[in-house]
Amino acid sequence: MLQFSGFKKTLVIMICLLGVLYASPNLIRSDFSVDLPTFAPGKKVSLGLDLQGGSYLLLQVDLNVVILEYLESITSSVRQQLRKSKIGYKGLGASRSSVVLKIRKKEDFEEAKELIRGIDQGNEVSMDASGNIRISPRENSLKDRKSAALQQSIEIVRRRIDETGVREPTIQRQGESRILVQLPGVDDPERVKALLGQTAKMVFRLVDVTTSASEAMAGRVPPGSELLEAALVEAGDPKAYVIKKRVMVSGEHLIDAQATFQDGQPVVSFRFDTSGAKRFGKVTTDNVNRPFAIVLDNEVISAPVIREPILGGTGIISGNFTVASANDLALLLRAGALPAPLTVLEERSVGPGLGVDSIAAGKLASLIGICLVIGFMILSYGLFGIFANIALFFNVTLIVGALSVLQATLTLPGIAGIVLTIGMAVDANVLIFERIREEIALGRTPISAIDAGYKRALTTIIDSNLTTLFAALCLYSFGSGPIKGFSVTLAIGIVTSMFTAIMLTRLLIVIWLRRRKPDLIPI
Repeated sequence: MLQFSGFKKTLVIMICLLGVLYASPNLIRSDFSVDLPTFAPGKKVSLGLDLQGGSYLLLQVDLNVVILEYLESITSSVRQQLRKSKIGYKGLGASRSSVVLKIRKKEDFEEAKELIRGIDQGNEVSMDASGNIRISPRENSLKDRKSAALQQSIEIVRRRIDETGVREPTIQRQGESRILVQLPGVDDPERVKALLGQTAKMVFRLVDVTTSASEAMAGRVPPGSELLEAALVEAGDPKAYVIKKRVMVSGEHLIDAQATFQDGQPVVSFRFDTSGAKRFGKVTTDNVNRPFAIVLDNEVISAPVIREPILGGTGIISGNFTVASANDLALLLRAGALPAPLTVLEERSVGPGLGVDSIAAGKLASLIGICLVIGFMILSYGLFGIFANIALFFNVTLIVGALSVLQATLTLPGIAGIVLTIGMAVDANVLIFERIREEIALGRTPISAIDAGYKRALTTIIDSNLTTLFAALCLYSFGSGPIKGFSVTLAIGIVTSMFTAIMLTRLLIVIWLRRRKPDLIPI
């Protein structure tokens, strides 16, 4: 145990120096760090919401909308297939969890079932007691769609928040249908809530010029059309439009949107991908001198008349925009549409003063803990206690360096984990030193006593730390938020404490033994 090769010595020293190197940016002010060389480590530990202050949002994803849209797509596909095959039907429509229809002629029944089965293999096709065909998505298919919608929602939320300039937000899945959003440094979350509250599904649809809005309001809406309200109403503009249900061009084909100015007024310019540009060009070519509605979340933003074909794949959305509303609309279009609406279930704000108090309290607790540990080790073990304290310093440094490299978010429970590891860091040394005392009491020489102390305490140290590490991994796997922060710092602290106790402290003792060759051990 007391043999250290040159490679092993170099490795221990290099790890300690790297810990100091990667932890050092946390001690440098931000305005000074910009002058450092590009190759120098510049990452700092990210502070959590409870330390930095900010806003906390818990969002609910309405996954029922996803299932309803899926059922509507099945309904549309069934209608298209049956009409193509000239099979008569009636009562086609979506219920809560299935699509129901009835075939008019019995001789067409089997053909219709085969056509319906070919639409999507993830659906079950059955017939109820009334002779209706029922199309029901399988449970695993629904589960996959819900999971995909939730992951897509998380990604869209992340894009929208990143566009606002919020630094180091925390966006996590919580449960089967919820998203946890933490926004450090954001005192007023109203703009973020407004951005997240819109699904931002933009489509381009033709205006139905055969019926006026007043006639539609009276209940005379033509088949294949619907009445939609205007989002931005100026004096003299209509408050509602009769819009064709058929989507001519979807917002999914948008690849860019920017707020700009036209004739001194804020507008939003947009650009399609290749496929969207072709569709947009064809629609505008075939419908010159007809009004073309831009619909966002079932509200008409604008309904300009197509004066000439637009073949470049670009366009402009005009309306009663302010600079802020134009920027927000461009942001929403760039980030993409949410697959389902979001609802704010819980909202909390943490003031920066509370975060400062938490940091101060954490620093005080850490300082008191370190001072008590240092004092105890020196009083109990003398010179060996000083070696343990040196290892303790590098242990804390390695923890901070690891948190900086991993960009882990440090929370108040995370500080508690660091304080806990300070105590655990010397625990291994205490076990070793007590074993050395026992060996000295049995009459062993200094070298043999130290060697035996390390050998006999090693198994106990590894077993105790591994069990704690397993507990930390379980907390990380099944916990969320602050619990994960605690488990991360605890796990890192366990690894670094084992390294400093078994390797660094032992290296210091070996160097002292070879230089002094003592007859007695000062312990």
